[in-house]
Amino acid sequence: MGTVLMNDEAFIKRGFQISTDKNLLNIDAIYNYLNDDSYWARGIPRQRLENAIANSICFGVYHDGVQAGFARVVTDSATFAYLCDVFILPVFRKKGLSKWLIQSIINHPELQGLRRWSLATADALGLYSQFGFTQITKPERWMEVFNPYIEPQ
Repeated sequence: MGTVLMNDEAFIKRGFQISTDKNLLNIDAIYNYLNDDSYWARGIPRQRLENAIANSICFGVYHDGVQAGFARVVTDSATFAYLCDVFILPVFRKKGLSKWLIQSIINHPELQGLRRWSLATADALGLYSQFGFTQITKPERWMEVFNPYIEPQ
């Protein structure tokens, strides 16, 4: 896909960083956002999130070392990637970080030449469409098994 909309150096000069180093991830911050604030992962058991992180390519967004955002890519690194759990924490929004994050993901060396990318979103179609994502063509060919998390009472 190779899209470039955002200037990496402009973010780096402002103290931002994107890294796939899982040792930098603040699992507490990620879990708290996904479990408490996201519409898609509310109720996720922490151990399940930790397993998901262990088995995905993860992209952390940081400001001066503090977790500012996150995304995961589930992939075989050859033909397919599913982009999920994408967020920028509220205090860091409106700075272009989500565009920079998506750009960094689709340009990542391990994710080049894939036949298909997919994602699901209720509210960010405008963001993803800037990077070539479209609504699924031939949705009648797609199927799913959906088992939502049970939110703790």
